[in-house]
Amino acid sequence: MNSKTLPIFLAFLTMGIADAIGPMSDAVKSQYQINDVMATLLPFFVFIAFAVFSVPGGLLAARIGKKNLLLLGLGLNAIALLIPTLIDPSYALLCGCILTLGIGTTFLQVSGNPIMRDVSVQGAYSRNLAFAQGVKGIGSTVSAYLVTAVAALVIFKDLGWRAAFPVFFILMAITFLSVLFIKVEETKADVPPSLGSSLGLLKKPIFLMAVIGIFLYVGAEVCMARFLLPLNKAIGMTPESASRFGAPLFFLILTIGRIVGGATLSVINPRTFFRISAGLGLTGIILLMFGSETLAIVGVILGGLGFANIWPLLFSITVEEKPEAANELSGLMCMAISGGALIPLVMGKMVDMNLNAISYIIPALCFGYLMLLSLRREKQVA
Repeated sequence: MNSKTLPIFLAFLTMGIADAIGPMSDAVKSQYQINDVMATLLPFFVFIAFAVFSVPGGLLAARIGKKNLLLLGLGLNAIALLIPTLIDPSYALLCGCILTLGIGTTFLQVSGNPIMRDVSVQGAYSRNLAFAQGVKGIGSTVSAYLVTAVAALVIFKDLGWRAAFPVFFILMAITFLSVLFIKVEETKADVPPSLGSSLGLLKKPIFLMAVIGIFLYVGAEVCMARFLLPLNKAIGMTPESASRFGAPLFFLILTIGRIVGGATLSVINPRTFFRISAGLGLTGIILLMFGSETLAIVGVILGGLGFANIWPLLFSITVEEKPEAANELSGLMCMAISGGALIPLVMGKMVDMNLNAISYIIPALCFGYLMLLSLRREKQVA
């Protein structure tokens, strides 16, 4: 770790703020007297932003630089957070702010993942990116907590459900200033990429398979977050146990796994660690399919450890194949985050059919693909 990586780690911390939009939906529903579908539009806008703006963001980074795109993302996020800090917005304006936050966070992801390579010492990219994802996980957890905790403070009492916005804004402003003053020697392509050349990377199997891998991984992670609670109840857990050993335990292990993973990558090759992670994730999901309370708890723990480092490992391994195309690859892989909106729909259909534990076959198939991908032999790209 060096002085240049610290602002980038801080940027990853701010990426977790977008994850607080989900827990905020209930408060927004009550405030505006809207139905569940309208309230769900808030996190939906974040996913849509990733689907629509990731590839353009990668192309923009290639032209203005990854650092400048990072600053643009932080600036958009700051504006999106400042508006509801200063005024009580209409629901339409709030949706506009959340969409802007989604676009800004998309730019942070698109630029943050590859710029970490530019600020890392030789051989430390995978390790630093794993640490960064752990920091992002901490940001997600803390942000979700702040949504309710800050509202209890006297200084923010009058803001009610908007109490977390000024705190988020201050953090975003500090991060903007810290990134502004670092000097980064960026890896650049000789010829600026176009939309055609960016999408053309998908013609190479190694890149297409990686993008599909990210799509399936994010979909599997959202499946776990969404369905662990109801499926724990379905196998006989009490509501308290179902909650305790559901998404909260999964995300706790996920965050711990990312932090530990960063240290592990100091002694284990990224490709080997990718195989281990994919194997652990697949094993954990298979245990959940047995419908046993004890095996379910073990499955959540193993699954959390397996899920923890798939994103940074697959991302860094893929970018190392063609560093000069890091911006385009980042855009393509961040676009694949849209899997979090689509894969859970398939599992949700199976849950509605009362297939219960068997419905874990969906994330199991996702990780089966990742397991096969991890066994693929290293192949350099010209």
